[in-house]
Amino acid sequence: MGHGGDVIEELTTDHREVTELFQQIESSTPGSDERKRLADHLTIELVRHSVAEEQHLYPAVRKHLPEGNALADKEIADHGRVEELLKNLEKTDAEHPDFNHLVVKLRTEVTEHVRDEEGRLFPQLKDACPQQELDALGEKIRSAKKSAPTRPHPKSPTTPPANKLLAPGAGLVDRARDFVTGRGKK
Repeated sequence: MGHGGDVIEELTTDHREVTELFQQIESSTPGSDERKRLADHLTIELVRHSVAEEQHLYPAVRKHLPEGNALADKEIADHGRVEELLKNLEKTDAEHPDFNHLVVKLRTEVTEHVRDEEGRLFPQLKDACPQQELDALGEKIRSAKKSAPTRPHPKSPTTPPANKLLAPGAGLVDRARDFVTGRGKK
């Protein structure tokens, strides 16, 4: 899918790509290398997406929405649960009985998170935030995803400034590990 546009369009495009990856995982042969490869790809996309949201979307939510702190805290807590599931999935072989269970739990968590963001958070942000800022946030999100980690780091900071300082370094290490192992290659 094409990326671009404001923060809402960018993140919604990510959501659709993640939904497609879940469908591909579910239609692949249980226990196969392809299923594990798809799960790794899903992990990469979800981690990059989450880090970018934590760096740029949630600070904007805190700034522009009356209940922004509570909304951002709830979304970050959702990310924490997803990261724990991703970490467990990363350590689980595709043929292990827990693999499918983890994918189902992950899909349930992610689907609920997406539903909440698209149904509640995004409309509120669109109403409260000037379009020029939404456009700038879209650029920041795209930029953050390029240097973001590609592996789950559940204990990493989730709020600025610490996450903005540490995420690029973790991302560099993750991408080096991915290069050496071939993880994330199609």
